[in-house]
Amino acid sequence: MIRRRQVLAGGLAAPFVAKAQARARVVVVGGGFGGATAARFLRRYDPALDVTLLEPNTVFTVCPFSNLVIAGGRDFAAQRFGYDAVRAEGVAVVHAAATTIDTAARTVMAANGTRYPYDRLVLSPGIDIVWSGLAGYDEAAASKMPHAWKAGEQTLLLRRQLEAMPDGGTVVMSVPPNPYRCPPGPYERASLIAWYLTKHKPKSKILVLDAKDAFSKQKLFQAAWKQLYPGLLEWVSLSDGGKVTRVDPASLTFETEFGSHKADVGIVVPPQRAGAIAAGAGVADRSGWCPIDPMTFESRLVPGIHVIGDAAIAGAMPKSAFAANAQAKVCAAAVVSLLNGKKPDEPRLINTCYSLVAPEYGISVAGVYRPANGVLADIEGAGGTSPPDAPAEQRIQEAMFGEQWFATITAEVFG
Repeated sequence: MIRRRQVLAGGLAAPFVAKAQARARVVVVGGGFGGATAARFLRRYDPALDVTLLEPNTVFTVCPFSNLVIAGGRDFAAQRFGYDAVRAEGVAVVHAAATTIDTAARTVMAANGTRYPYDRLVLSPGIDIVWSGLAGYDEAAASKMPHAWKAGEQTLLLRRQLEAMPDGGTVVMSVPPNPYRCPPGPYERASLIAWYLTKHKPKSKILVLDAKDAFSKQKLFQAAWKQLYPGLLEWVSLSDGGKVTRVDPASLTFETEFGSHKADVGIVVPPQRAGAIAAGAGVADRSGWCPIDPMTFESRLVPGIHVIGDAAIAGAMPKSAFAANAQAKVCAAAVVSLLNGKKPDEPRLINTCYSLVAPEYGISVAGVYRPANGVLADIEGAGGTSPPDAPAEQRIQEAMFGEQWFATITAEVFG
């Protein structure tokens, strides 16, 4: 198990620090954990760079810890961050969405009508919902059966629905096949909703219908469920008929091949793909995600464009905020090297993920990755999970480590 101070360090690549040069132009699309980090570190690695960040939101609402908001254990305001610190690094922050990318002319057109030329482009567009991916589920349905997989109003909607549900009600949540943003996220959400129910609606239950037979930190989650939420939280695997084939928002019904389940609160974690701008730029393949060179995060489909964060096909490295932050640092170092005619160093990247089973019960998984055979691969023996037999004091400590990680990463990304 790697040490926590190593985990908090993020990417392990040592960047080439550029000397004075002509002002090369780098445009970064998307101001989340990947894009904002990339913009800041591009300027740090080479202060001569002209860096523009395109992000439509003036305030960014982050996903980590949003499940605790849903369960009523955290203030929504703690999830929201601005961009003053990014500007202070010398980044031109433009609050406009990127609409089209001309890869031949190397320009990005924004919704404000301005065209931004680039020498290198970094895309960190996050995810989009595949609205056609589950029968019966579309944008209108999300107002009845929230996904809350993009933090914001959906987070608050789901919280209000839980608060309004009568005691004795049933929460039903569907979980899609891999890949999707934050692999353990649905199971943390189920855990924290179960915690909320034990405190406020003890006659209620939550049912998780899963399109998989295995999931991240499964043994740790299931042991905790048995200890904390016996009879209240039920997980149904793919093999046991858990795959949802259709939903009916009007009746809050989930259909599987083996029957239907009526909910008082229905949650759909929908199928996902890379943000739409990635497909428009030609960097997404048939899977909907973006293949990249693991050395530089440059697209395998379009030269001059780098893709980081949830949108990238990053091999063994999961789609998480920590991963996006680590990838952004490696990508920024590679872009600076390439712009200066240097060969990028081979990177080592770290990801860690803290999950809450209850506000004072944390579990974690960590991994270290390197390029191998054209993908990012695990370095065997370099990561690990929380001990399955850890005492209560260690679970409390891991929950605290998660809070410290959140404070550290948001300070680094948003200042």
